Amino acid sequence: MVDLQDLRNEIDSIDRQMTELFEKRMEISRKVAEYKISTGKKVFDKEREKKVIEKAKDMTHNDFNRHGIEELFQQIMAMSRKLQYQLLEENGVAGRLPFIGVNELEKENVRVVFQGVEGAYSQAAMQQYFGDKITSFHVEHWRDAMEAIAEGAADYAVLPIENSTAGSVNDMYDLLVEFENYIVGEQDYRQHFLEYSRVSKKRPEISDIRTVYSHQQGLSQCKSFLQEHRDWKQIPLENTAMAAKKVAEDGDVTQASVSSAFAAKCFGLKVLKENIYNNKANSTRFIIVTNQRIYQKDAKKISICFETPHTSGSLYNILSHFIYNNLNMFGIQSRPIPGRNWEYRFFIDFEGNLNDSAVKNALRGIREEATNMKILGNY
Repeated sequence: MVDLQDLRNEIDSIDRQMTELFEKRMEISRKVAEYKISTGKKVFDKEREKKVIEKAKDMTHNDFNRHGIEELFQQIMAMSRKLQYQLLEENGVAGRLPFIGVNELEKENVRVVFQGVEGAYSQAAMQQYFGDKITSFHVEHWRDAMEAIAEGAADYAVLPIENSTAGSVNDMYDLLVEFENYIVGEQDYRQHFLEYSRVSKKRPEISDIRTVYSHQQGLSQCKSFLQEHRDWKQIPLENTAMAAKKVAEDGDVTQASVSSAFAAKCFGLKVLKENIYNNKANSTRFIIVTNQRIYQKDAKKISICFETPHTSGSLYNILSHFIYNNLNMFGIQSRPIPGRNWEYRFFIDFEGNLNDSAVKNALRGIREEATNMKILGNY
């Protein structure tokens, strides 16, 4: 009978040989990088890697090993590329990213556009971020806001990108790809109050309410509270600000709106009950967008998008650049690519600054190996 320890010793011996050969291969990869630095050749040579992997697969003796050696060599190739990207960065060959670092953003005497109407959450987030010393205007659609900054009618736009309960605003991701506008900041906003009109002759009690107005999402986010009052008629409107405005204008003691403290201030409403949303930590994240390729020098978050080949392991290979460069990802989203069924564009938020060497190294690798990579902003 074969002794288990003897088998383990034999595996240990093979592992030592594999480690020695791996280090030898990486040393040769270093020399390849030095050659590419001197000649200006790209690191990623898809056809060369394909031939190497096919040759290795042909040397195996069964299907299981054939698949295994393919995966092994894909990893070896990926690590070799990452070493070469690192050397390019160290030798200053990685190139400069087309973004300018600034000490801080201008937040006074600037023109800011937001989507919605007076009293909208976007306006509230805008005021939280910029303060009062700005010139602002509102537009009907998100696209209108993106066009306003693209054309120079506004310096910044404030737009929703994600709600912690309802999820991502998918259309916004598509607009970030379409327009040459860039994220330079973000602002969280988290308020849902039940409000009534000051015009009412008396302060209503909860029991007086018969009709409540809000945006459909606002009603959904306060579902638990509203279910305690099933006799109330819930009427969805185009947005929460419009609901607040209607309640203010009607002056009906039986009406209330689910909207923000900012909307209450805009339309002269009073708060009947605070924090009525299902998730007490519920918030909406707004992005601050401009047409300038700038970032604050102390920025700590980067957003990018890219497409990958429709092949096994392609996304994994791209994500490995974050692992290898010790970069922490905050989130990943996908959106279908128009005109290409079942193919997707990926959006990633990760921790870092465009001036960090690890970030430059990762971005170089992603740019070479993915398709249509775009830096959406550093903020």
